[in-house]
Amino acid sequence: MLRTVNRVLLALIGLALLGLGGAVLVPGLDLPRHWGFDLPSWWPFDGPRDVLLTRADRRRWRDEGWWWPTVIAALAVLVLLVLWWLLAQLRRRRLGEVSVPSGDGSEAALRGRALEAVLEAEAESLDGVDRAWARLLGRRTAPEVEMGLLLAPHAEPAVALERVRGEVLEHARGSAGLARLPAEVRLRAVRHGAERVS
Repeated sequence: MLRTVNRVLLALIGLALLGLGGAVLVPGLDLPRHWGFDLPSWWPFDGPRDVLLTRADRRRWRDEGWWWPTVIAALAVLVLLVLWWLLAQLRRRRLGEVSVPSGDGSEAALRGRALEAVLEAEAESLDGVDRAWARLLGRRTAPEVEMGLLLAPHAEPAVALERVRGEVLEHARGSAGLARLPAEVRLRAVRHGAERVS
């Protein structure tokens, strides 16, 4: 859901900035006179000497009792929304436990950190994987895995990825009794110096 909110917000902000920039730039660069066209009557700015807010516009609501509380409330709501969005970006909810069917109709709880540790240990035991990290996301009944692998110089990425998919993730899915365990795996290579041959 956060990904969808991000895309919608970025699209709306981009469209608003594009529209405002065009509304200011077209008369600001005096394009109607240079290119020989007229601006519509509803266009907010007339020419390069026009200002965004006239003195009368700036002073119009100053003496009204509702003006400053409304401005402050709107800015406070905007700040809270921006802070919520920023915190949502920085914190992807880590799954504390996974719901495991016990076979008799009830469920047991498997600690998320324990499953992450098992995924990491089994991935690091594979040939060509120097280090691994795993993080469980999603819901208790439908977990998702985010993994990272640090590959040794001799490792083949396609082989390592296939073994993680076919062995590590399949073992975790089977042992937790999950119907599916979607995963996103990121691969990085260990940095090493060039070898000299004499």
